[in-house]
Amino acid sequence: MDLGIIAAVVMLIIWAIVTFATSAPGWIHILLTMGMFLLIYRIVVRGTRGREVPRKD
Repeated sequence: MDLGIIAAVVMLIIWAIVTFATSAPGWIHILLTMGMFLLIYRIVVRGTRGREVPRKD
């Protein structure tokens, strides 16, 4: 598993705990935004094949 995916899941878990357990301040929802962005970004990057660059010999 990618370190970026793990970080995204940790951010989402922290957001969920703080949101549902307390009266979360507005700035805590940036964890939801950044966690989802990072998760989607890392999944797309992992699934994208590298571009083949022709070698000049």
